[in-house]
Amino acid sequence: MTINFSKYQGTGNDFVIIDNRNRLFPKENLKLVSKLCDRKFGIGSDGLILIEKHDEFDFELVYFNADGSKSFCGNGSRCGVAFAKKIGLINSSTTFHAIDGVHHAKMNDQVVHLKMNDVNEVETINDNYFLDTGSPHYIVFNDNIKDMDIIKDAHSIRYNDRFKEKGTNVNFVETNNHTISIRTYERGVEDETLSCGTGATAVGISSYLHHNIKPPIKINVEGGELTIDFNIVDNEHFNNIWLIGPATHVFDGTIDL
Repeated sequence: MTINFSKYQGTGNDFVIIDNRNRLFPKENLKLVSKLCDRKFGIGSDGLILIEKHDEFDFELVYFNADGSKSFCGNGSRCGVAFAKKIGLINSSTTFHAIDGVHHAKMNDQVVHLKMNDVNEVETINDNYFLDTGSPHYIVFNDNIKDMDIIKDAHSIRYNDRFKEKGTNVNFVETNNHTISIRTYERGVEDETLSCGTGATAVGISSYLHHNIKPPIKINVEGGELTIDFNIVDNEHFNNIWLIGPATHVFDGTIDL
């Protein structure tokens, strides 16, 4: 069977996207998902996205990490919205369903504004933060993230007794005169990625709590810049959260399964 796909990237976070409204892609085959994401033996990406029909909303977005596990992905969802517009499924705005519920999004040129779910709990662990923005994120503020051994430092958190079973993403944050830069280790990829949308969202909220930096907040990721906007209810509750950034079409192709 030959499958058509598109490759998209959002600030360097890259995805294979497949129009699966005909339900032909064997999504129960997680080894196939991992193979397609493999950068040596497949197409190569941080994750794979299926766009499917939904009875109530414009579409269902099914996201797989590179290891075949499912989660919500902010940058992947933004790229999924851009793809849905490209194939004529939506116009400039949409409501779709993902693993963590319903999301709204709007697109202006190549910039996608994605509404995230509310955050209703932020845990402070020493000077670090742990919160869920669709995926779990551990936030560490550091004076020099450029020279870190991010894999080693992230593994000490990702695989500790608390997080080793379900996993967590780990974000290292450097703030310099309100300029925020981050490096992110993603579970499911089990490596550093150039960008993480749910991670940038978690860092934006944590930067307000840690440094009183008020939204909208620009976040420098390794692959570009994202903007996080949100309303502050109190120090544990945040709503009207938006992840804003580019979603870029890279190329289209076919692959024999």
